Amino acid sequence: MKDDARPTADPLITGAEIARLAGVTRAAVSNWRRRHDDFPAPAGGGPTSPLFDPAEVNAWLAEQRKGQDVSDEVLLWQALRGAFGDDTVQALAAVARLLTDGTPPPRLGPEIAQQVLELAEATSKDGLMTALTDRFLDTTRRVGSDQVSSPRVIRAVRHFVGPVPDTASILDPACGIGSLLLSLGPDAGPTRYGQEIDVAMAEVAHLRAGLSGRTPTEVRSGDSLRDDTWAELKVDLVVCDPPAARPDWGREELLLDARWELGIPSRAESELAWLQHAYAHTVPGGKVVMVMPASVAYRKAGRRIRAELVRRGILSEVVALPVGTATAHSLPVQLWILVRPDGRTARTVRMVDLTAAAPDGPLAPQPGQVVEVPLIDLLDDTVDLTPGNHIGSANRDYLAEYTALRDQLREQLRVLDTLLPRLAPGSGPGTLDTASVSVADLTRAGLVEHVEGEPRSVSEHLDTDYLRGFLAGPANKRRSTSGSGTFRTDSRGSRVPQLGIETQRHYGSAFRALQEVETCTRRLAGLSDQATELAREGLTNGALNPASGDA
Repeated sequence: MKDDARPTADPLITGAEIARLAGVTRAAVSNWRRRHDDFPAPAGGGPTSPLFDPAEVNAWLAEQRKGQDVSDEVLLWQALRGAFGDDTVQALAAVARLLTDGTPPPRLGPEIAQQVLELAEATSKDGLMTALTDRFLDTTRRVGSDQVSSPRVIRAVRHFVGPVPDTASILDPACGIGSLLLSLGPDAGPTRYGQEIDVAMAEVAHLRAGLSGRTPTEVRSGDSLRDDTWAELKVDLVVCDPPAARPDWGREELLLDARWELGIPSRAESELAWLQHAYAHTVPGGKVVMVMPASVAYRKAGRRIRAELVRRGILSEVVALPVGTATAHSLPVQLWILVRPDGRTARTVRMVDLTAAAPDGPLAPQPGQVVEVPLIDLLDDTVDLTPGNHIGSANRDYLAEYTALRDQLREQLRVLDTLLPRLAPGSGPGTLDTASVSVADLTRAGLVEHVEGEPRSVSEHLDTDYLRGFLAGPANKRRSTSGSGTFRTDSRGSRVPQLGIETQRHYGSAFRALQEVETCTRRLAGLSDQATELAREGLTNGALNPASGDA
């Protein structure tokens, strides 16, 4: 064991956990890291999500006398956790109800209610609710829950939605506590609608909207797929970060539902059910921005629905988001952007690949990260909508690749001409009449060993290339073939002529050259396949044109 190994070390902690430990905001921890050279260096994680040794952090906090005074907000959160345990959604709902109508729910208790009202008076109702919501989000991220959208997902959706006018109508059919729905557009003006299967979350979303002035907003509880409470609603924008990988989304109950105009999703494709549900709620020209697992872009089960999205010109854009965007899990996610046709005909799908970008970096794609793909190019046997697969082709230098392949083919042809051995005439077929010996006898005598199935000479009186060359001859191949036509790789029954070592070496040199010729021709065949496939692709997609003369 290394001297610095710590077999019983505590788990590493995040910057958010340091903030909770010290009773400060995450921004304060970021400032400490920038301003104090002696702040503990990361002990793990990555550049965008570093992890720290808790012992080193505690020692630094004690030395700097940071976090000695616990904030009132932290004390309130601790009191709420004591009263509600892990049911932090109910805690948020209770605080929101108190801040909205001044009546404390039974579980809140008079002391906690007094803390809430005093803090709200010292700051603001919306500011207090936002601070408690941030702590709730930290908790859900720490346990890996997918019940809320991550801040990075929300930032990405806002970026690709773009400006939202104050006259717009917005729907989120799986709104959770409302973080995504309430983040879009100006505070006042847009009409927002939400639905959430968790009753407490739906209540939190509705009350948060009122406290933050984001009105009008109405949030209803219920299962959007099985019991759509907004069945007749059509809006300008639908956003959704649906629950992932839910096998029981109600397929058997909903087989005849009119929402599946692109095809009935399979049991394993709940995301495509949510996608069509969202699309069904759009007006002509309306937009859908949906968070999707990357696997939905290529899974076989969803091929027909993907094809309909493309064929009808509904799919406008697919954005592969940076790794780590969905912090509740490590799976890559994409944004699918749909537009309900309003008379205009889409000719391409915009593909954006940000997978190599930093999760907190700029979201505007660079030239090499975006391409407009013609619809016809997507409608093949797989209908793969993975952006990276199309961007790679779009940025490909077909002419340079084709020229390089031609040069390699010419070089291999030149090499082939030099490899073919010069042979002299013999006495005629069947005239190599000399004593022979079996490979089995040579093996028993210790003159031949088999390495990975290949015979090799271990005697100065037997040339390995001579041995292998005769074993590959037609006569020995026939001996290694059974009556049923099955080729046996066991060559011990094969025989080789008994010739002097100098003669063996002449034969071995010729056999070795033939082996190199076979290797060269296989390489030639591979290069020919690559060149012809590349040429056909380039000629048919416009990247290459036939030359007027010999290039």
